[in-house]
Amino acid sequence: MMQFMLLFSRQGKLRLQKWYVPLSDKEKKKITRELVQTVLARKPKMCSFLEWRDLKIVYKRYASLYFCCAIEDQDNELITLEIIHRYVELLDKYFGSVCELDIIFNFEKAYFILDEFLLGGEAQETSKKNVLKAIEQADLLQEDPAVLEVKMFKIHLPGLSIFILNDKSALQANG
Repeated sequence: MMQFMLLFSRQGKLRLQKWYVPLSDKEKKKITRELVQTVLARKPKMCSFLEWRDLKIVYKRYASLYFCCAIEDQDNELITLEIIHRYVELLDKYFGSVCELDIIFNFEKAYFILDEFLLGGEAQETSKKNVLKAIEQADLLQEDPAVLEVKMFKIHLPGLSIFILNDKSALQANG
């Protein structure tokens, strides 16, 4: 299972962080500082995998951004590299050739895409098409809440209102 994912610039500025294990803020900052320094100090021709503490670090540089993941010892580094690449593909597809500024100014979208793709440190949806479709639907909903077509019927009795939704569930409200 992936422990965390960090995105940082060549200058060492943290652009995105997602933690899948509970750690204190102090520990997160320490880990981030150590890893950013370690990865940035490595030469471009060096392997993208390294052992760090009791974890494996898998990283890849795309343009000016480093995508860095920490995985457990028994996890596969190549699959993690593929997960990083798939995330970059999703960002590229959404933003149209993603760059560092897209992540800076649209960080909430970058997190949303990551959350649609990964859940609890594991890939939950491998289909780019399905992830992008979910993001597109969320964008439509954000632009116009009326897009959400929930058919609802209201039955009003004295002192009680019952709402019957299209999925046959009922909500009950007093008043």
